[in-house]
Amino acid sequence: MEINEIITQTNAFLVEEFEVAPESITPEADLKATLELDSLDYIDLVVAIESNFGFKVKPEDFQGIVTFQDFYDYVVARVKQKELV
Repeated sequence: MEINEIITQTNAFLVEEFEVAPESITPEADLKATLELDSLDYIDLVVAIESNFGFKVKPEDFQGIVTFQDFYDYVVARVKQKELV
């Protein structure tokens, strides 16, 4: 799966799941603030990632994720890791 494909798919489910305007999702934007995430929303986000990309997410994986770019980098790395197995 290509990086642009992953970003497009990620943005699509974020817009749908969190009812956020597509133009507000930019690489440098703050993930938590833009999506207005609370602790329950993080669970929804984890479920969306797992169902869209087929890998398990650990809660501690989110500790270093601040921006959408951090989030994309995380998803891309995990997808690539899964493809190697």
